[in-house]
Amino acid sequence: MAKCEKCGKKTVFGQNRSFSNRATNRTFRPNLQRVMVMENGRKVHMVLCAKCIRTMVKTS
Repeated sequence: MAKCEKCGKKTVFGQNRSFSNRATNRTFRPNLQRVMVMENGRKVHMVLCAKCIRTMVKTS
């Protein structure tokens, strides 16, 4: 499932709205990326959203 392992961000459903205000279904997907992270002194692969990756870089 497309879900961030840190913040829990996942796919959200909504609607496209055309000029005539007609609604069609669509999905909003998070920008997930598989990255290598140091956790308790070990390298671990995690699936994180871009916002979490940026936050981790800022704090370290």
